Amino acid sequence: MFRNFRSGSGADSDSGADDYEAARERMVRTIASRVDDDRVLEAMESVPRHAFVPPDRRSSAYDDRPLPIGDGQTISAPHMVAVMADTLDLAPGDEVLEIGTGCGYHAAVTAEIVGDESVATVEYSADLAERARERLADVGYDGVDVRTGDGREGWPEHAPYDAAYFTCATAAFPDPVIEQVRTGGTLLAPIGSGFQTLVEATKREDGSLERTEHGGVRFVEIRGE
Repeated sequence: MFRNFRSGSGADSDSGADDYEAARERMVRTIASRVDDDRVLEAMESVPRHAFVPPDRRSSAYDDRPLPIGDGQTISAPHMVAVMADTLDLAPGDEVLEIGTGCGYHAAVTAEIVGDESVATVEYSADLAERARERLADVGYDGVDVRTGDGREGWPEHAPYDAAYFTCATAAFPDPVIEQVRTGGTLLAPIGSGFQTLVEATKREDGSLERTEHGGVRFVEIRGE
């Protein structure tokens, strides 16, 4: 189960915590058919999604749909977080780059699989980045490294990565991010501006990408100058 969650407002009474746990278990049962890796389902059951959404949205925290988190951004639907984690096929200790921290929920799920000190995440909005950093620490994932910046530049100081994924749509995999993924590593992103496709790519020795498409999706678009 999750670690060291401090609500700070008394919002999680014993009965409230039980309600959230039951809702989280129902959520996992709802998305289980979309996922092959039990570790992903265990991660989804461990991370308290309600801790990452605004207080006025917590009654809907375990619905399988996106929710607004401020600054025009959203927290992805649980099934999409699970599908992306399942597609990446991560292992403990894998070094992972996330582009688009948002509220920090997806990074927490990734941290449950690989370890929080193996996750680096970049967020364009300074306000969202700071809130995510605080919330991740509150919930017990203080090893996740959060940076404010243009995600299209990646985070070279932590490279090379075994995997990099985007929680926002991009026209193409940015060259700096490709360069920061090791040979044989995986990239995953919603590709496109209007119609988007979830694209998985494996980096070949020559730096080119072997791509696999996983169907249509809908994400907010990447931000940057």
